[in-house]
Amino acid sequence: MRSRWSLRSLIQSGVVNVLILMVLVVVVSVLSDRFYQPGNIANVLRQISIVAIVGSAVTLVMVSGGLDLSIGGVLALAGVVAAMIAADGYSLHLAFTLGVVAGAAIGLLNGVLVVWLRINAVIATLGTLFISRGIANLITDGVPVHEVPPGYNTLGVGFVGPVPYPVVVMAIVVVIFTIIGRYSILGRHAIAIGSNQEAARLSGIAVDRMRVTLYVLVGVTAGLGGVILSSRLNSGQPTVGAGFEFEVIVAAVLGGTSLAGGVGSVPKTLIGALIIGVLANAMNLLGVGIFWQPVVQGGVLIVAVAVDMALREGGHGWTRPTWLRTGLRARG
Repeated sequence: MRSRWSLRSLIQSGVVNVLILMVLVVVVSVLSDRFYQPGNIANVLRQISIVAIVGSAVTLVMVSGGLDLSIGGVLALAGVVAAMIAADGYSLHLAFTLGVVAGAAIGLLNGVLVVWLRINAVIATLGTLFISRGIANLITDGVPVHEVPPGYNTLGVGFVGPVPYPVVVMAIVVVIFTIIGRYSILGRHAIAIGSNQEAARLSGIAVDRMRVTLYVLVGVTAGLGGVILSSRLNSGQPTVGAGFEFEVIVAAVLGGTSLAGGVGSVPKTLIGALIIGVLANAMNLLGVGIFWQPVVQGGVLIVAVAVDMALREGGHGWTRPTWLRTGLRARG
């Protein structure tokens, strides 16, 4: 009989990720006495807030077997739209809302391309990544929008008591998407679609409609993230968000979301985002060069994907990857 506490079950339950995060926090706090300062903790949470916000929706898309690489371009477009509307004298509420709507529009386009036109998700969303960033540059002539009204940066740098606004928004979004993922029809159907799309279709699930909805939700959260980032910068920057999609995917995969679909959890993606945030903060505090950060993120992504593949190939326990088992048998 297999142990209920196998490595596979521990990783999928999130216990290992929590332990990794705890060890990281302890190690960094020992190496730098600045880590536990309230300002630094608030900065770490603010830095990961957009990753967690967008990652909440991306997790559900990945659970359904999809992928969205357009996030960085959507961040730029949404921020530029919000800044331009605000600069024209309209209310901040309208400006921020239209920024989110711009994100939702790209999400809908992704859904149409991937679900209805059957274009590969990687190709389609890479295309919309360039389209959305191109539009952001076209409408601004490639020049940042700085003429925003007073108070524009409140959402990005303001506080509710001691808690930064972006962290409050992150908490609300994570709770909402946790409820969607665990208790709603959309969440249950996303798991069914990711586990076996054809079986889900035969069981009466509106697969195409559900998948399009999930892509729209990613667009909404990316639009919201773009608005927050634009507010933090107090301007609309058409060049922001480069590589951001990979940070989100690293957080989701590190949190146990499977690239093959069917497995994923929004709270675990939050843990993944925290691990990335603490790592980045540790490198900053310890004086590690900024160019090393993407190297570390890439390495973490590779390790997380390798673990995911090994677990899926190994059944309920840990086994060597297929290529290694085959090689050992050939040598034996």
